[in-house]
Amino acid sequence: MAYWLFKTEAETWSWDQQKKKGAKGEPWSGVRNHTAKLNMKAMKKGDLGFFYHSGNQKAVVGIVEVIGEYRPDPTDEKGQFGLVVVKAVKDMPTPVTLADAKTSPKLAEMSLVNSFRLSVQPVRADEWKEICRIGGLK
Repeated sequence: MAYWLFKTEAETWSWDQQKKKGAKGEPWSGVRNHTAKLNMKAMKKGDLGFFYHSGNQKAVVGIVEVIGEYRPDPTDEKGQFGLVVVKAVKDMPTPVTLADAKTSPKLAEMSLVNSFRLSVQPVRADEWKEICRIGGLK
């Protein structure tokens, strides 16, 4: 299993909206970055991801599961980009902020800390465990 981080502005697509989609999930569409596209192409069903609110909040607020692998994104008129489908799995008991991540030595190498503009990022297993620990998940 691999781990990921999905960024969205709460005003555009919020954690509450994601949860309301239930078991059918929601396509993670609209990504227009080639590195993020490659990350989504590497995803497999069952992979887990952090749901991260960018913008004002800047925090991991939940966990999603990849339930649909990479496919063309119908919102891309040029046909260069794709999407995956994700469903909400659980809330992060205590949201983990970007400031929290930046102050943890265990997360110094994390893409969120170093490449914070990338909308879909890989997360190493040790980083996953640390974010879960900070957020109150076992």
